[in-house]
Amino acid sequence: MEKQDLLYKGLKKYFGFDTFKGNQEAIIRSILSGKDSFVLMPTGGGKSLCYQLPALMMEGTAIIISPLIALMKNQVDAMRNYSEEDGIAHFLNSSLNKQEIEEVKREVLSGKTKMLYVAPESLTKSSNVEFLQNIQISFYAVDEAHCISEWGHDFRPEYRRIRPIINEICARPIIALTATATPKVQHDIQKNLGMIDAEVFKSSFNRPNLNYEVKSKTDQIDREIIKFILSQGNKSGIIYCLSRKKVDDFAEILQANEISALPYHAGMDAVSRSNNQDAFLMEKVNVIVATIAFGMGIDKPDVRYVIHYDIPKSLEGYYQETGRAGRDGGEGKCIVFYSRKDLQKLERFMQGKPVSEQEIGKQLLLETAAYAETSICRRKVLLHYFGEDYNEPNCEHCDNCLNPKIKVEAKELLITALEAIIALKEKQKTEYLIDFLIGKESSDIETYGHDKLEEFGSGSDEEANTWEAVIRQALLDNYLKKEIENYGILKITKKGKDFYKKPVSFKITKLDEEDEITDLDSEESAALASGGGSGGAADPVLFSMMKDLRKKLSKKMDVPPYVIFQPSSLEAMATSYPITLEELQNIPGVGAGKAKRYGKEFVELIKKHVDENDITRPEDLRVKTVANKSKLKVSIVQAIDRKVALDDLAESKGIDFNEMLAEVEAIVYSGTKINIDYFLNEVMAQDVIQDIYAYFKESESDNLDAAQEELSDYTETEIRLVRIKFFSDMAN
Repeated sequence: MEKQDLLYKGLKKYFGFDTFKGNQEAIIRSILSGKDSFVLMPTGGGKSLCYQLPALMMEGTAIIISPLIALMKNQVDAMRNYSEEDGIAHFLNSSLNKQEIEEVKREVLSGKTKMLYVAPESLTKSSNVEFLQNIQISFYAVDEAHCISEWGHDFRPEYRRIRPIINEICARPIIALTATATPKVQHDIQKNLGMIDAEVFKSSFNRPNLNYEVKSKTDQIDREIIKFILSQGNKSGIIYCLSRKKVDDFAEILQANEISALPYHAGMDAVSRSNNQDAFLMEKVNVIVATIAFGMGIDKPDVRYVIHYDIPKSLEGYYQETGRAGRDGGEGKCIVFYSRKDLQKLERFMQGKPVSEQEIGKQLLLETAAYAETSICRRKVLLHYFGEDYNEPNCEHCDNCLNPKIKVEAKELLITALEAIIALKEKQKTEYLIDFLIGKESSDIETYGHDKLEEFGSGSDEEANTWEAVIRQALLDNYLKKEIENYGILKITKKGKDFYKKPVSFKITKLDEEDEITDLDSEESAALASGGGSGGAADPVLFSMMKDLRKKLSKKMDVPPYVIFQPSSLEAMATSYPITLEELQNIPGVGAGKAKRYGKEFVELIKKHVDENDITRPEDLRVKTVANKSKLKVSIVQAIDRKVALDDLAESKGIDFNEMLAEVEAIVYSGTKINIDYFLNEVMAQDVIQDIYAYFKESESDNLDAAQEELSDYTETEIRLVRIKFFSDMAN
């Protein structure tokens, strides 16, 4: 009882609280009794108190290892506010000069300091090791411990050296703390810190107030986000983009549309970065557009939405970033935009890195893709990733639970999958298993001789995405698990073996055509975005009527339908109902030339539909683009008129050749006629140009992936160049 009183007295005396939160009391008791402790507690759960209170109560100084200089300073300042003694907490890191370091060491040696925060880099300096050998240490706390694991979302190699240094200084109990760790990362942390026998304290990762939604990424994304932000009034929000350039560009677009927004990324100078962060925290601006460099230690309680413009590299990173919404327990909307193209782009970024790093990166991307493409409750998928079961039939706070899909029996399919896993001796990952099931002859399968097994191709009646759904559901239902040491390899659990002996009902979500998230320059995705899909507010009846009109015109003019208007342009028309040629030019992908050439019949059709159905048109949301963008377009058109080679032009504008092609594509898609024959004739043979040109004349779609599959002898760049010529000739 006396110990309990002391603990509660300490809590009241130092922090002014009467009660502990969640696992805090049990964790502190574990430290006070000298045990190693592993703490897994989502942000906002009160992690720091778990080591601050025992540090204040125990003899000696606690060494707190933390990776972030800014965070150390905040914590030291906070501790000094709780105490009359400034010397109660100090930090040792690269931001201090020689004199300040000596001052800190003097205070620590005097016995006043209960907490010494050090960066892992400072811990390894021989002068600091020598100094720490001369003081009484109560325990070590390793904060942000996920940095130890290459599978964590923020790997730091210097974290791997913590254990040997501790051994050199003086072995004392360790408490490792992290806000996100999958079972794999937890295992890595405990193994690396030599604390496999530690007491483990896990808090739930469930944030019931957060709404999760995944949307198809179309070329309407800017418009969709702007519309969403405007619907939120003055609420605070964060928009994450993968590249610094996208952060700058999108912040400018938001500002041009009268949204108070500022950028934040590591490429900005420290003063601007800090000012922009403060402006967001002090509510001088509503929106911060940022790379993942933003957010560590941001305790703003009322962020109401977090939007991911690009798919994150890992689910751990995604959880961490979405976790910045609704810290006060109020509403938090988490929207991520997803296309397979982004996934391929991220895979390309990994090329050139060490093979092991590429392998890890690829596995993490597959987990993210599985989350984005699933039709199961997103909360269930997310929590399962962190080793937590969520057994509610409907979370009522994610797009999949709010629009549930039909479930179908898949018992036989699971049996087939288990037989294949057994035949492969439980030594393969999901991708390999699916190739094996559908009978795809890859070089690996042939090397291992697995194409000779009778189970090879046993699942060829089903599509690969059906097998993905079966495996995903089997993992969630604990029939399968992923091996921890060799992450990703599928193993059958005890429950899976029981099922195999005595099968019971096993259901997966029925996959519609629409459920496959495709790349978004194809017909289907526009239809998806307009009607059943994930969130375009389009009018499916009007969309369908316009498609018919487009088909009629395409026959009459002998051009493929997509040449007249892109699917995404039709989708935008079915959302904002333009009824004059002038309004039609506000639609993305429709310039003056295109409006004049094809627009008359479309606006007449839309006007008739609006009048007959008594439709109130939304105020025209015109996404204003940034002025210097149109300057770039004008200068490109002028340079092409002067017959400047496109590669030279890209170099003079400071952009790479692919970006130049994207700019030229945007110019011809919106209806401006240009002539790049001078460049094509210089870089390509005439028969190649004719071959690719003929393909687009016959094709139903201008989708690049489909074109590459059909025209496998030609490069992506060649196909794109001829597509530009084709569009300009036919459409403009």
